[in-house]
Amino acid sequence: MSQKTKIAGWIAVGALAGALTTVSLQTVARGTLAPLPLEELQQLAAVFGMIKSDYVEPVDEKKLITDAISGMVSSLDPHSQYFDKKSFKEFREGTTGRFVGVGIEITQEDGVIRVVSPIEGSPADRAGLKPGDLITRIDDTAVRGLTLNEAVKRMRGEPGTKVLLTILRKDENRTFPVTIVREEIRTQSVKSRVVEPGYAWLRLSQFQERTLDDFVTKIEDIYKREPNLKGLVLDLRNDPGGLLDAAVAVSAAFLPEGVTVVSTNGQIEESKSVYKARPEDYMRRRGADPLKRLPAALKTVPMVVLVNEGSASASEIVAGALQDHKRATVMGSQTFGKGSVQTVRPLGPDTALKITTALYYTPSGKTIQAKGIVPDIMVDDTAEGSPFAVLRMREADLEKHLTGAQEEKKGPAFDKEREAALKRLEEESRKPAAQRRPPEYGSDKDFPLMQALAKLKGQPVKVSQTLVERKEEPKTE
Repeated sequence: MSQKTKIAGWIAVGALAGALTTVSLQTVARGTLAPLPLEELQQLAAVFGMIKSDYVEPVDEKKLITDAISGMVSSLDPHSQYFDKKSFKEFREGTTGRFVGVGIEITQEDGVIRVVSPIEGSPADRAGLKPGDLITRIDDTAVRGLTLNEAVKRMRGEPGTKVLLTILRKDENRTFPVTIVREEIRTQSVKSRVVEPGYAWLRLSQFQERTLDDFVTKIEDIYKREPNLKGLVLDLRNDPGGLLDAAVAVSAAFLPEGVTVVSTNGQIEESKSVYKARPEDYMRRRGADPLKRLPAALKTVPMVVLVNEGSASASEIVAGALQDHKRATVMGSQTFGKGSVQTVRPLGPDTALKITTALYYTPSGKTIQAKGIVPDIMVDDTAEGSPFAVLRMREADLEKHLTGAQEEKKGPAFDKEREAALKRLEEESRKPAAQRRPPEYGSDKDFPLMQALAKLKGQPVKVSQTLVERKEEPKTE
């Protein structure tokens, strides 16, 4: 197996730590380092000594050093992170799609924990947690002041044990407790169904170790039921990303062999790579290529890819590759814009550093960092529009995010839109809970899916009258 394939196999989403991120696990020895700033290191040592000798109570030396490393790394960007023994184990478990917890993907916002999305079918999903919910307390511990790792640790535990989360739901202007029973989360990353004769829906909720095999099985099932498939909808909405090799494989299933799927570029040579639609760039181990079992018709069947603001990282790679090669029509709303690669470098047998080392680029050379994939056709969430789109957080909204090219400029018009959306949310919160629950993806009430089917059939599509591309303007100092 080539070194590039080894690296590709470990590019993953840190779902357990709540980070929407693409990472690469490497054990590459570093070369010569730049001279260390001795004066600053002396100051660090002096502060360490003063805390040890003068602080009001004894402080654990190892904890001081660990906290110093964590602070240094977290100051870089939203996705770089120090893994201690437990969080590194949890991170590696996350790529398998099996772990014990409550089943949410989270990020940090203003000192509290924000729910990016509950994992479908998880205890958190069944408990009614929603994207955008803020976790303010975990059991009796206030979240403010905890690192993301510390918050994750407190939510993890043994199967069958309970954790009490205090939730702040801004759109309903209320705080409430939720007791969740931890369980082993076995995420099913691929779902499918024939929505009507000749047309199928295939949903990827995450890119994991088993995604390729499950993807192939679902496609085979579709073709058994519909040998003359007329159209396919690939649904990547709210897919936070995952393993890069899985994203390359899914792209390769629809693209001509050997074409570029994605490239990466960074400061060091090992961060400069091109991943193509070929087995050596997506097969994690030796053996038969599962994609060879797929019917040749899959390469040409008309396709629509559905995306939204929750489509990030690896899902943006797939959407960007199919869009650039004009293999599919991308519909929905502008994606999250997570276009950076994090490399996980082990520091010892059970600790590691996850550090941003590169940006990734679509086949045409476009970076999507802090911008995302812009759909070919903008489609609303519902027939009534997307009234709350302006409230959704994207990469460009995260503190310390990297800029791909230019920074988005927001002015009075944006603030006015937000204010109007907040008022609509307040009105919506007064409705019964059953009326507020959005239609299930893949159902006949799924408005974007219905528009995707209309596109495949050559029928009129209800194009959004409100969603627009988030324009970028030069940053001003």
